[in-house]
Amino acid sequence: MQNKELDSSMSMAGKKVGLYFLRILLLAVLAVMIIIVFLGFGAYRGVIDASPDIEDVNIMPAGYATFVYDSDGNQMQKLTSADGNRISVSISDMPVDMQHAIVAIEDSRFYEHNGIDAHGMLRAVLVAVQSGFSRTEGASTITQQLLKNNVFTSWTSESKAERIKRKLQEQYLAVQLEQSLTASNEDAKAVILENYLNTVNFGAGCYGIQTASSTYFGKDCKELSLSECAVLAAIPQNPSKYNPITHPENNIERAHIVLQYMLNQGFISQEEYDAAMADTDVYTRIAEHENTSSTDDNAYSYFIDELISRVKDDLMTQKGYTEVQANNALYSGGLQIYTTQDASIQSVMDDEFTNEDNFPSRVTYALDWALTVDHADGTRENYSREMLQVYFRNSDDSFDLLFDSEEECQEAIDNYKAAILKEGDTIVAERSSFTPQPQASMVIMDQSTGYVKGMVGGRGEKTASLTLNRATDSFRQPGSTFKPISTYGPALDTGAITLATSIEDSEFHYNSGQEVNNADNAYHGNVTVRQAIKNSYNIPAVKVLTDITPQTGFDYLQRLGFQKLINDTEWDVTQALALGGITNGVSSMELTGAYAAIANGGNYIEPVLYTKITDYQGNVILENTPVETRVFKESTAYLLTSAMQDVISGGTGTDFQLNNMSIAGKTGTTNTYHDLIFAGFTPYYTAAIWAGCDVNVELEPDYRHFHQNLYTNIMNRIHEGKDDIGFSTPSSVTKSTVCAVTGLLPGSGCQTITEYFDAASLPTKKCTQCAYGYSSYRDENESEEEESSGNRYNDRYGSTDDYNNESEYDYYNNYDDYNN
Repeated sequence: MQNKELDSSMSMAGKKVGLYFLRILLLAVLAVMIIIVFLGFGAYRGVIDASPDIEDVNIMPAGYATFVYDSDGNQMQKLTSADGNRISVSISDMPVDMQHAIVAIEDSRFYEHNGIDAHGMLRAVLVAVQSGFSRTEGASTITQQLLKNNVFTSWTSESKAERIKRKLQEQYLAVQLEQSLTASNEDAKAVILENYLNTVNFGAGCYGIQTASSTYFGKDCKELSLSECAVLAAIPQNPSKYNPITHPENNIERAHIVLQYMLNQGFISQEEYDAAMADTDVYTRIAEHENTSSTDDNAYSYFIDELISRVKDDLMTQKGYTEVQANNALYSGGLQIYTTQDASIQSVMDDEFTNEDNFPSRVTYALDWALTVDHADGTRENYSREMLQVYFRNSDDSFDLLFDSEEECQEAIDNYKAAILKEGDTIVAERSSFTPQPQASMVIMDQSTGYVKGMVGGRGEKTASLTLNRATDSFRQPGSTFKPISTYGPALDTGAITLATSIEDSEFHYNSGQEVNNADNAYHGNVTVRQAIKNSYNIPAVKVLTDITPQTGFDYLQRLGFQKLINDTEWDVTQALALGGITNGVSSMELTGAYAAIANGGNYIEPVLYTKITDYQGNVILENTPVETRVFKESTAYLLTSAMQDVISGGTGTDFQLNNMSIAGKTGTTNTYHDLIFAGFTPYYTAAIWAGCDVNVELEPDYRHFHQNLYTNIMNRIHEGKDDIGFSTPSSVTKSTVCAVTGLLPGSGCQTITEYFDAASLPTKKCTQCAYGYSSYRDENESEEEESSGNRYNDRYGSTDDYNNESEYDYYNNYDDYNN
């Protein structure tokens, strides 16, 4: 009995100890759980606190397409990047069926939840548990998806831990976003749905509903039918799998689900459902539109090529963008660029430049080629067309990269590759092109505004974007087109000459000793400045520039916008400047701008390609207001115009006469006919044309006139229906009768001419040369020795000028024989 009591006591004590330890264990577990909860809550708070501030969250998508418009506001080009071709559209322009279709398939409780869908989250958890976590189901709302795409943009490369963190922040911000929008009296659901439909990937490189509608159906999204809305709503879950072009069988299955969900959720009636399901032609329409749009020429025009370059430069210089930022703005910033291009003028230019009848019948081809090779010994080497040329010139000094056929071009490449490639070599990359020759470029401007109305940078159809633009990127010798702007314009402007000034066209040498020759290798005696311009005599031009100094001529050229001139007496500040003898050449765009200054009364305006740029919301980013710079006096501009009208009516430019329209201009032909140039203007437009070969060789005789027809064909067409209003004479210009020999007031025995003068430069002295055989006229600054010559420009030049540079000899060899 006593033992039983003892056993019972021990048993009670054991139970008490067990209960004590159980309590301790439970308390420990509870403490651990509390710690875990607190740690979890702390971690959650840390994740939430690390979320972006809702005030800083921008749910608007990036990557909008940029649109370019002509001068009449018509769209002429769309610029896009791979993921930046969105076209912004407001919710009011999105079909209600499209809104309901995307809600039905992506987030059926969108109009009910506060940003997160607790019911959907619970369902997703149950599906995962029931499948042993082998299958998951999405529970993200449209609000969360919007945040993922536009705020958490790095989600495609995140780790599992980062994914959990992002999901928690998404859910938190989704609630915050809807509350914030509601508090600001906005329709939260409409704002979210608008941005979502402008954001999501609809496959085939389409971002946003408007781009998708245009790409698949060729229509504005507000014109979409119910069946078409279902097709598009089916895509975002997996844009590749449900692409209706490449996988219509997958898309149709999901599109039917979309329609079923819309019916079940009360968005459409049974009749609407049946009609949409019966639209079996929807995929045929997509295929037909895809076939049509795929044949479109997507190459940018020469105008667009230059526009892109100008806009990039302006964004960087005026707005402080980096080059990357400028590119992003251009191709995915949703810019609206309003250009100066006149579509009708550009169309005429394109038509004439693609008409092979306007070019020589015999075509040659210029070879451009590059090759990269990994040699068997592990080295890499790059080969160029210049290296190919050197190789062939070892056996043929005349080899010039011009061929009679494309087959000959390829044969030369193959022969060179056979010579340089060895066994074991691997070709890494190769590029070749065979460009028809001769080529041409042309720019047309409205001189009163500086607006570029049209531009072509090469003959034939343009087949690629951002290629060589000869109108802006090719710098060639301007020849005698420089005489009015480097020499006669500055001399008239400074009062050094008048159009009636007489210059002796006789043997003359540069300061280096090299003889100056006229194009016809003849001398013409005393000629007036007007006659010298009209007939493009070289010797009078060089004499005039020598008198006013090449530096003066150079300074005027710089003010006329020429960018590649070198301000050095060993380079471009030389007597050869009078004949276009410069180091780097000029572009057609520059020459057009310079001559437009004459046509604009002496005011230079840098050529303008766009007037303003806005973002896709209409905010102005760049305003491109033309800035005028006074270069020539108004009287000087008119005097040059008058003289250059004579160039057209009876001088070197008679082939550039237009039908019933006044035109003034100047021809330019470099020695040995490497380049053919003409720059001229009417009362309406200024235009310059260049013709030649890309490889800078002499043009054959039958190649030397085609630019004349090309120019006049275009100018005649763009002036059809316009009145010939002529060139108005400014009040600062007056007419006077003077001696034909000296340009002074006529005296006894003088033959006379009537000439235009700047009113301030009218002659006041009377000629006595014609009466006595020599002139007693003497400028106050002339010496007695100079006076005896009888004319300011006769026998004046030799070693007396400070300007002298023996190193010019090579320049003069190249430039003193410029023709016309």
